[in-house]
Amino acid sequence: MTSIFQILSAALSLLWFIIIAHIIMSWLVNFQVLNIRQPLVAQIWYGLNRILEPIYSKIRKILPAMGGLDLAPMVLIFGIFALRVILANNIGAFG
Repeated sequence: MTSIFQILSAALSLLWFIIIAHIIMSWLVNFQVLNIRQPLVAQIWYGLNRILEPIYSKIRKILPAMGGLDLAPMVLIFGIFALRVILANNIGAFG
């Protein structure tokens, strides 16, 4: 059962890394440091969007309109943090 805990922990860590990469890349695109017209940048950008947009859209349905401020990534990071705490506190159930 410890392996299930490790797999869940690794999956949450990977998702956290993908979200952070998406946030940083969105800043770089918005400040025109990265150009979406470059093939490699476009592939990475659209790949990250395809992974995260289904999750973000569900969160955005719950959140109120914030006038152009997207809080979905922050809510998702907080949710991942909460899940990691819950898993860590209940590790005895996995052992």
